[in-house]
Amino acid sequence: MSSRASHRVAVLMGGPSAEREVSLSSGRECAEALRVAGFQVIEVDAGPDLARVLDDLKPDCVFNALHGRWGEDGCVQGILEWLHIPYTHSGVLASALAMDKTRSKAAYREAGLPFVESVIAAKADVMAGHVMPAPYVVKPNNEGSSVGVYLVMDGANRPPQLSDAMPEMVMVETYAPGRELTTAVMGDRALCVTEIITSGWYDYDAKYKEGGSRHVLPADLPAEITEACLDYAVRAHHALGCRGMSRTDFRWDETRGIDGLILLETNTQPGMTPTSLAPEQAAHVGIGFPELVAWMVEDASCNR
Repeated sequence: MSSRASHRVAVLMGGPSAEREVSLSSGRECAEALRVAGFQVIEVDAGPDLARVLDDLKPDCVFNALHGRWGEDGCVQGILEWLHIPYTHSGVLASALAMDKTRSKAAYREAGLPFVESVIAAKADVMAGHVMPAPYVVKPNNEGSSVGVYLVMDGANRPPQLSDAMPEMVMVETYAPGRELTTAVMGDRALCVTEIITSGWYDYDAKYKEGGSRHVLPADLPAEITEACLDYAVRAHHALGCRGMSRTDFRWDETRGIDGLILLETNTQPGMTPTSLAPEQAAHVGIGFPELVAWMVEDASCNR
């Protein structure tokens, strides 16, 4: 790589997904940190003309700070491959697999990783009657940030009435009780385990609104559970074919010991503000935010 001062990085942010505002926040923070690290930075609010915009800009690298569908599911990655521009985070296949929760679970199964069972059901059927015994969770099969998640607990008198924004086919998943844990992976290195403490369900507001949740790192866990989280996160990263940074989320039912630890999902483009979970873990192990985003740019590639 040429010197940072001559290296032009386009930071993609915004986009059309339900996670647009989160992406704008991540993108602005990453752009500023990359400037601090010495790169030339161009901020790009990604839209349908993205290929033309990037062809005109001709950056040396793209920092992909998009979240949600289109930016995180392999579509933008395909555009970047076609333009032969190195980019951060995972490639086309890993991005598509991780965003599709059903296919993620198939990859977990092949890798021998624990997860909860689920079915894909028609939205109308889910609203007409319980498609599995409560407690269970209803969610889109291909969204992140807890967008469109419905929790149906024991004793619910009626099935959930889903919003018009929900897709016609949804995932219905056995509810996994326990503590919320997460582990970021940087390259081949699991950083640490964070426990996420909320007053209720870890939904979109708990993730992104001030005071919605509290992060404890390193999580106060038995050594066996900490080691398992670190191991499972790296194995999930490899099973999906991720590169760069990913973050795997867990639930742990401490009454069941190691058998109570299950994977929820792997995020190939975790939130990237300095106080987001993955950067917090990097800071905990001594990697500052500008250093982290610089590493991601220097790790960028295409044709993978």
